[in-house]
Amino acid sequence: MYFSIIIPVYNRPDEIKELLESLFISGYNKEYEIVIVEDGSVISCKDEVERFNDKLNISYYFKENSGPGDSRNFGMKKAKGDYFIIFDSDCIIPKQYLTEVEKELSQNYVDCYGGSDAALDSFSDIQKAINFAMTSFLTTGGIRGGSEKINKFQPRSFNMGISKKAFEASKGFGNIHPGEDPDLSIRLWKMGYETRLFSKAFVYHKRRIDWDKFSIQVNKFGKARPILNSWYPEYSKLTFFFPSLFIIGIYFSIIALAFGLILPILCYVFYFFLILLTSATQNKSFKIGTLSLIAVFKQFFGYGNGFLNSYIKVILLKQKPEIAFPELFFKVKS
Repeated sequence: MYFSIIIPVYNRPDEIKELLESLFISGYNKEYEIVIVEDGSVISCKDEVERFNDKLNISYYFKENSGPGDSRNFGMKKAKGDYFIIFDSDCIIPKQYLTEVEKELSQNYVDCYGGSDAALDSFSDIQKAINFAMTSFLTTGGIRGGSEKINKFQPRSFNMGISKKAFEASKGFGNIHPGEDPDLSIRLWKMGYETRLFSKAFVYHKRRIDWDKFSIQVNKFGKARPILNSWYPEYSKLTFFFPSLFIIGIYFSIIALAFGLILPILCYVFYFFLILLTSATQNKSFKIGTLSLIAVFKQFFGYGNGFLNSYIKVILLKQKPEIAFPELFFKVKS
């Protein structure tokens, strides 16, 4: 099996440097290729890529900006492998990653897989707090993972693999972003392909964003979900409503408190105390535990409000998603 690693990048040369450095020291000793797709960047990573030309089997392409999904498709069309592995540019790859993927595919082959993410000690405290919010069983990360079976997993495009056969049959990612990865998973399922979680094939996902960018990102995640539900209603789940119900519950608790009812607000106090305790213990830092409170709060409010906004416009008012939320759709150029 010949792997082609596909990496879209937009104005992030420093990230590409770290990612390629992590692949260079990989413990994988078989031949593979790396395809870098520069998605119309103003700040090019070409110089960083060229520094690895004599160390890695690497190709570089520059194209007009058309979004990460279309850039991944572009890279897979250019790739020579029979199995594509896709990373975001803000990932750092553990030494054993490719070995674990090869082992999983040889033992129980699947045409599409996804892996999880973790935080390195070198990450900033805010990055670690955001990582906790995005991966914990106590948050939407846990809701997402817990609502999916290991053999019915929806891979996320920062860390996923897809066979050349499945890519060509499905034509790859659509032009919605975010949401292009669950969209692809569902289309693959409907075509008879299987997906699976490779629990040992994790990456270190740096997520170089500040609080405001994080809020915008999770808000877009929330907006995308009702759109996917409208396209594939048979795959809609009640758990997708949890963040919206969470924020509605907070408003209700505040109103109830004004009437002397303290139990609802105490439930939220207990929940956030649990967040603080769990994150502080996992990260061995009270500061990161405190920052995790901010991350989880922004996560639920951003996602929940985005979901409600999209549910009203797309599901109830039957507005066309591309018109209701043009910021979620790229015009495909490649």
